[in-house]
Amino acid sequence: MKIRVVEVLASLRRAGAERLAVSLACGLDPDRFETRVVSLFDAFPEGFEPVLSERRVPVDHLGKRRGMDLRMYPRLMRVFRRFRPDIIHTHSYVLRYTFPASVAIRTGCMVHTVHNVALRETEWLGRMIHRVAFRRGVVPVAVAAEVARSFQKVYGFAPVATIPNGIDVDRFLQPDAGREWRRAHGFSAEDRLAVSVARLEPQKNPLGLVDAFARALPDNARWHLLLVGDGNLREEVCGHIARLRLGHRVHLLGIRADVVDLLSAADVFVLASHWEGNPMAVMEAMAAGLPVVATAAGGVPEVVEHGVTGLLAPPGDTEALASALAELARDPQRRDEFRQAALRRVLRFSLSAMIASYSELFVSLAGGRS
Repeated sequence: MKIRVVEVLASLRRAGAERLAVSLACGLDPDRFETRVVSLFDAFPEGFEPVLSERRVPVDHLGKRRGMDLRMYPRLMRVFRRFRPDIIHTHSYVLRYTFPASVAIRTGCMVHTVHNVALRETEWLGRMIHRVAFRRGVVPVAVAAEVARSFQKVYGFAPVATIPNGIDVDRFLQPDAGREWRRAHGFSAEDRLAVSVARLEPQKNPLGLVDAFARALPDNARWHLLLVGDGNLREEVCGHIARLRLGHRVHLLGIRADVVDLLSAADVFVLASHWEGNPMAVMEAMAAGLPVVATAAGGVPEVVEHGVTGLLAPPGDTEALASALAELARDPQRRDEFRQAALRRVLRFSLSAMIASYSELFVSLAGGRS
């Protein structure tokens, strides 16, 4: 009998936690597992729904409203009763809904992946709910060693497992597609592109990133900054770019479906986060052969080796980030050395390894059957 796994998320927007859940739903061995995905919110434009549809993974959208929505409890209970999951795998804040629903109908073992440093994963009420859930048997999994350390500090015990995020490494090195992307979007072979794939939210610090770019390359018209993503700071970022008179060199590209081609078109990947878990965007950039300039937030130093595959700066230190970007921008030989090292190092973070680790965990929790 197959092990039934349901992945429960807030939404299927294109972000790291969602990518992990979708990768598992699509990648677990169909001869051993039956998978389903639940999104509390309805579909958003450019979400992961088409990926799941292509792989024939059923999806339930529960129509959540913003804020606390008590309707989620009976709706989740109906899904759980119908699907009868052996494993309920949750992400981000949805544990406040899934844990009571699961307890009420006594179904499945619950696994919760902690995608961020524990103090930042949810607010104080969420942490209280998580504390109760973990004491009642919900199995916590960290995505990086730093996340595991933060979890122990907040909750007083270590997570059951640390499973690093993984990506399909072979998808991302597409030089021909990168050259075509440049031509299609008006960039020449001589232009230099720094790209950041991150939500325009305070965690990712897009304002600090724009400042760092302005300080690093104030007069070099050949260098452009491409910001891929959207979020609550979009208007503020637009205004900041205008004040710095960088509208011709800093480009807000929004949510994109062509990230693979875009990464292959770029010269450097940059990330200015204040805090992080284990960002897949950094791994994807390295798989595309990009040197990385980033803040040493969360699990980033576990992926980017300072001075070997990229340069790291302390979180919140705009001057240090700018200095690192300027240093790499003026040294094409070092960029090429980092590029080659990144392609070797990223092989450690394969999608198959991540799926195998979760598969082993799910089988052990389901009593060894598969």
